[in-house]
Formats: sequence, structure tokens, C-alpha cells
Amino acid sequence: MTKDSSAPGPHRMRHSAAHVMAAAVCRLFDGVRLDIGPATEDGFYYDFDLAHRLGPENFPRIEEEMARIVRADLPFERFELSRGEAERCLREAGQTYKLERLAEIPEGEPISFYRCGDFTDLCRGPHVERTGQIGAFKLVSVAGSYFRGVETNPMLQRVYGVVFPTQAELEEHLRRLEEARRRDHRRLGRELDLFSIEEAVGPGLIHWHPKGARMRAIIEDFWRREHFRAGYELLYTPHIGRAGLWDTSGHLGFYRESMYAPMRIDDAEYFIKPMNCPFHIRVYQSHPRSYRELPLRWAELGTVYRYEKAGVLHGLLRVRGFTQDDAHIFCAPEQIEAEIAEVVRFARRMWGVFGFTDIRAYLATRPEKAVGETTRWERATASLEAALKAEGIPYETDEGGGAFYGPKIDLKVRDALGREWQMSTIQFDFNLPERFELTYTGPDGAEHRPYMVHRALFGSIERFFGILIEHYAGAFPLWLAPEQVRVLPITDRQNEYARRVAADLRARDLRVTVDERSDKIGAKIRQAQLDRIPYMAVVGAREVESGRVALRSRVVGDLGAMDLAEAIARLKKEEEERIGANVPAVSAPSQP
Repeated sequence: MTKDSSAPGPHRMRHSAAHVMAAAVCRLFDGVRLDIGPATEDGFYYDFDLAHRLGPENFPRIEEEMARIVRADLPFERFELSRGEAERCLREAGQTYKLERLAEIPEGEPISFYRCGDFTDLCRGPHVERTGQIGAFKLVSVAGSYFRGVETNPMLQRVYGVVFPTQAELEEHLRRLEEARRRDHRRLGRELDLFSIEEAVGPGLIHWHPKGARMRAIIEDFWRREHFRAGYELLYTPHIGRAGLWDTSGHLGFYRESMYAPMRIDDAEYFIKPMNCPFHIRVYQSHPRSYRELPLRWAELGTVYRYEKAGVLHGLLRVRGFTQDDAHIFCAPEQIEAEIAEVVRFARRMWGVFGFTDIRAYLATRPEKAVGETTRWERATASLEAALKAEGIPYETDEGGGAFYGPKIDLKVRDALGREWQMSTIQFDFNLPERFELTYTGPDGAEHRPYMVHRALFGSIERFFGILIEHYAGAFPLWLAPEQVRVLPITDRQNEYARRVAADLRARDLRVTVDERSDKIGAKIRQAQLDRIPYMAVVGAREVESGRVALRSRVVGDLGAMDLAEAIARLKKEEEERIGANVPAVSAPSQP
């Protein structure tokens, strides 16, 4: 099917839908003051200040008014005003937020407005030609938003909407939104009793409940095993450090607003760590290094604390205290390409084990302001690009998108709903080796500066766990499930046998509980299904007499009666196949 060349682009349609929504709100409510209404990735929003408290119950009325404006097929008319004329118009209209936005427009830049029927807005555009070109739309949510994102400013009401060219595309998007709500890790975290955030303790700080903690231990044990196999050593570093450390690293100069206030100990200032890198560097500096030791691959599950505004905190996905799966590689220039290629392979393997195979990469290159020699940047960027090409990973180049201290690769994965998540990062750093004056003795006997690479595979355990919950909708594979088997006695008379079965399963390192409630077996099975338990072992009088269990799968259903040894073998085989116990591990690059 050929694409309609006359159809407006998605950005124009979304931006225009935002203006139509603002026009509808202004028609329906008095005293509306407007801020901004941009397009988003799949829709639009507009920020309003008005006396009426907007909620979902208002959406049908607003949508109906929007539909009238769309059916009227009104033109979007652009016109420009001088700064003085624009100020006068906005002041007369009482649009104080728009006056502040007007002041942000640089001198000499055109000041443009768009008129659509009886609605006029300060806006750069672009828009569709007529409102009739706006497709199928739906308002989806409303939230509070501080003006300019500053907590001391007035709180506005932000109404979100989505728009698509056709009704069918809109309905498919709404279906995905509903599925995302069903999978929301905050809701499932409560239902499955995995974690909580206690206001009495503080927002953005996670309490891991027994089931969540069990899963975290499984993930971390797997992570450690694979890192040892891949030639890494583990570090443990302090949670606080003297101010001088953070001054040398540059965090106090560039990152202080995200760090918590200092504490005074023995007449010295200490800061709780926002990152692990300065500590790893100090370990490197603990004694002189030779080229014969390189590369050094050091990893740490290091808990860090960073200040995030309350408005951006979001369950496990945006927190104030989290554990990074951090690693730093110190190597000679000639080793860098092999090291980067191995990190990319390592990341792909780790993600694959957890069920993520759709991976895309973004290569961010040198920005205008950067530290380090140009030749180093060129060599580092070429190494990153060569690794991506060698692995056959599709990638896009983000020209100038690197940090001032080095280029990087961002690896993004798609989950079961097709949503893209930024996860693994491979980041060159020319800055910290210079700041800390890192050296190693080369084969020529001279001092050389090592290359340093920051590397995280999961980003943080908290965020990764939240993504896992939503990817699997809480129905985790056997090897990850905090409770793998629930033994279900049919009556109280089978409780003792059920406990013996559980003990045998536990002896084989399977995670098991017994449901000894007096409920009927059907209710016990339904509860196990709701709790998303991978397997149920039903035991009644016949099973006690024969020494067997009736195994039931969460997915397949009844698997029939079998000897306990057969059931255990079946479960262990599935568990080992999933975690790749029989798959060759990622091998470490050979030492020079």
C-alpha cells in the first residue's frame, strides 16, 4: 500500500491536537491560563492553570468539544507580532505564563502565533493546515506539573492525550496502554508482595519483601557467576567518602545538585556516594600498575544515592537509592577494541537469558565541548563502532551526543509490549584518568595513561527488577520465580505428607511452600494461579499411598501423577535449560 503523501506528519498532528484540546478547554471553562502544549512520542499534552479541578470525568465533554473543532475543519493561521505587540496581547488576555515564555524567546527571533477559529496561541509551530486533518484522538490522563518543572513554582494541571491517523490505530494503542496498566510493576509488586515504598521512611527508597529479596538474590547470584566466568573480579567499596575525593572526580563541580548534603565527621566533610567510579580508581591507585596486569575488569553491585525530584519518582523505575551493576575496565589502548567487543557480547548474552532479544544500539560521539586528545576520541569511537558492526547489532549514530569525557554506546531492549528501555551503557572516560593522574608502566619502561571504560549491563537492580515484572506480567519463568512450587494437600490429612514433599524439593534447591489452609483444592489452585506460581504439586490420599505427586503447570495445566524424583528431574531440567547451565559462558578476552 502506498503512503498518502498528503497526510500530515505525526509530530504536526500531535502538536495540532494539543492546540485543539486547549481551545476546547478554553471554551468549556472560565479563567483558563495556558502554559505549553507540545507533541510527545505518541501523543500530546497541555499544561493549564484553572480553578476547576480536571479529572477523567471531564474527558468526554472535552473530547466532544474537540470533535466539533475537528469537524469544523478550521484553518491554522500563522502570524507574527513585534515583541511589544505580543506582550500587550498576552497581558490583555491575562496569559501570565505565556508572558514568561515570551521573555525566553531570543531577541531577533520571530514571535509567531497561531489562530484556529476563536483560539489564538503563542507558538513556533508547525501545525497541520486544517483541523480536519487531525485523526482519531483520546484523552488518557491528567497529572500535576510545576511550571517550568520547578517545585517552588505554581502547580499546573497537565492533560495528556494520544492521536493516530485512524481509529483502528488508536484502538490498538489503547489496548497496549491497558495491557501496560495490567502489567504495572507497582500494582503487581503489591499484589505479589515483592516490594514496597514506605512514606514513613522516605519516597524513592525501596523495601524488598521476602519474595522480592529472593528474586533479587537469584539475579545477583547469576550476575556474579557470569562476571567471574567473564574474567571480572568483584569489589566492595564504602558508601561515603571525603569531600576531597568528590572534588577531584569533579562531582562536586558538575553533579552536586544530585548529591545529598554533606555530613561532618572528625572535622572533615563526607558525602554519601552517587557513583562508584572514584572508589574503583582509588583501588587502581593502591599500588603501581604494569601493562602485564592489564586489562583490569572490576565489577561491583554498589548501592548509591542520588537526589531526584519528587515529581519524577516512579516505583522501581526512578528512585533515590539504588544498586548499580557497575563495572570499570582499565586497559591499554591496544586492548580497547577487544574489550568493547566482549562487553557487547556479554550484554547480549545476559539480556538473552532474561528473555530480551530485541536489542538496538545508539553510538554517541564527541560533543562540541570535550576533554581528551582528538586522536583518542577517534580511536575510542572507532572501537565502539567496530564492536557493534562485528556483533551485527543495528545502531544509530548520535552525533555530538557523547559526554564531555568520552563517547559511549547505549544498548536499548524491547519488552513484551514492544516498549524500548535504555539499559546497558558502555562509556569511555578520558576525564577521570586525567583528574586522578592514572598511569601504568609500559613495556618501554615509561609511564602511560590507561583507558578507562564505565560499564553497566542492567543499569540498576531496582529498575531492572521493575522492567522484569512488567515484561513477564509477574508470571516469571521457573528459574526466576521466588516461589517455584506450591504443594497443595487436598485435605488436612495430607498435610504431613505435603511437608515431606516440600522438604525433598527444598533439599534439591527448589523454592517451595505448602498451602495448608482448609480451603477446597479448587480454591487453592485458583490462588496459586493468581499468585503466578509456575508449578503446583497436588497431593491427596492416592498420592500419599503411592508416594507420588500430581504435578500441575501454571501454563499447561494438569501434567498427571508422577514419582517425586521424576517431578524433581523435570523441574531441574527446565530450570537449568533456561539459565543456560549447559551453554558455554562468555569467555574472557585473552591476556596480552
